[in-house]
Amino acid sequence: MSSSVPEHSAGPHAEAEPMAGQADALPAVAPRLRALRRQASLTLEAAARAAGLSPAHLSRLETGQRQPSLPMLLALARVYGTAVSELLGETVAGRDAVVRAADMEPTAAGGWTYWQAGASGRGMQALRVHVPYGSQSDIVRVHPGEEWLHVLRGRLRLRLGDAAHRLAPGDSAHFDSLTPHRIAAEDHDGVDLLFVHTLLQSPAAALCLGPTPGDVS
Repeated sequence: MSSSVPEHSAGPHAEAEPMAGQADALPAVAPRLRALRRQASLTLEAAARAAGLSPAHLSRLETGQRQPSLPMLLALARVYGTAVSELLGETVAGRDAVVRAADMEPTAAGGWTYWQAGASGRGMQALRVHVPYGSQSDIVRVHPGEEWLHVLRGRLRLRLGDAAHRLAPGDSAHFDSLTPHRIAAEDHDGVDLLFVHTLLQSPAAALCLGPTPGDVS
């Protein structure tokens, strides 16, 4: 995820122009990026390589000449061993570390049922998911981030790129979400999963369900 990456190379964190309005929304990110890199004792070249950026682009981010996209912020937070909220200078007070079973409200979408198993607003989201047999098994997902899943009950069919895997209870998978992937239940009773995703600030349904029919994968 060697040599430095060319500035205009495509990859998981392609160096696109900032989203509209983002430059005004992130005025103080640049000095934090530099301070956290130095705190991590990383050179500009090493940090850029680990985040999938070019040193020139990271330098522009640190001097405020460009604003980072959300996937870039997530990548840099991982490299520096911190949360995206720290890069943004945000603090969240009074957030509980424990989520009680009685407080997990089920939500149904696209045939799947999921329960929030972690606090909202974090750099990653944790879910408990029930995937019924035959539901959305034809949807291929490709998006930034990482996913980790663990089979609690039933059997899961997981396709990663050209490779097909069958996971039984107790099995896990951890993969880059830019790898085209497809999830389906093997058993008619469906499959229950623990599911963790690192895509910042995305609705839980979008994380685990992907596009609905008619949307672009």
